[in-house]
Amino acid sequence: MNKVLDETFSLEIAKRIKSKANKTFDNAYKAALATEGAIYVQGFLVYAGKPYRPVEHGWIELNDTSGEDAITRIIDPNLPHISKANQELWYFAAQSLNAKQLKAIIEESKEDYPEDDPLPIYGTTPYEYYGDVMLGGQEYLAAYQAAEAKCQELKELN
Repeated sequence: MNKVLDETFSLEIAKRIKSKANKTFDNAYKAALATEGAIYVQGFLVYAGKPYRPVEHGWIELNDTSGEDAITRIIDPNLPHISKANQELWYFAAQSLNAKQLKAIIEESKEDYPEDDPLPIYGTTPYEYYGDVMLGGQEYLAAYQAAEAKCQELKELN
């Protein structure tokens, strides 16, 4: 299935939820709740240019099967805060949750760990690690490695 960044809807939903800079997961969470059929996604964003490293990121996706080819639209409510051209952005999904799953996890997290921010969601243990930063399970590691490879490719092109 092809994935395409929907710039128009990204900017529209960002405005509707009052997207805030440096709140990637909160923005994606609000966008998921405000968009029927949305899938909340956590993973990594890669963009052309320094520092050439994956950035942990959140966005939503919508499956569009109305045309001949099935397509997934990436809706990034953080787009107004990203100072890169859309064709210079690459998304690497690690974890996807529908709105019902997302709400349940957030409610449970707030109940079990009221002092901690419930986002981002890292899934179940065992966790994998890179550097000093914790990732989620194997799917996070795979997404990170793919994003890291894209960073290396971009660095070699410049």
